[in-house]
Amino acid sequence: MSRREIREHIFRLLFMGQFHSEEEMTEQLPLYFEELDEETYKEPTDREETYMKEKYALVVNKLPEIDELLNATSKGWKTSRMNRVDLTVLRLAVYELKYDEEVPTGVAINEAVELAKKFGGETSSSFVNGILGKIAKGADSKEALS
Repeated sequence: MSRREIREHIFRLLFMGQFHSEEEMTEQLPLYFEELDEETYKEPTDREETYMKEKYALVVNKLPEIDELLNATSKGWKTSRMNRVDLTVLRLAVYELKYDEEVPTGVAINEAVELAKKFGGETSSSFVNGILGKIAKGADSKEALS
């Protein structure tokens, strides 16, 4: 499974998390992987599934800090006003920019824009790109973001 496909699954899990409590998500995670449509998605290996679940949990754990950064960056568009797709894409990308040293800044932004194009509205990709560009410009490196 490609990194892009893995990222898309993590995006989907984070999106689901906006509609379920933490307890419900504990039940939903295994169901998500059991019910993957094999014609649409390649079945993840045990290692890939574990990675996706772990990264999902890491992002959820950092949501207060991520949302704080998004609220400080997105003038006039607090996280409470953002549509859920854009917000989910941004949360995943900010996690990768700020906390995941394995993902280069350009890759995190590009992949977020692609997710926004695929799942968001007409202006989602430019909105996501603009916010992430401001965040990336505000930090010379991942260490500076921390």
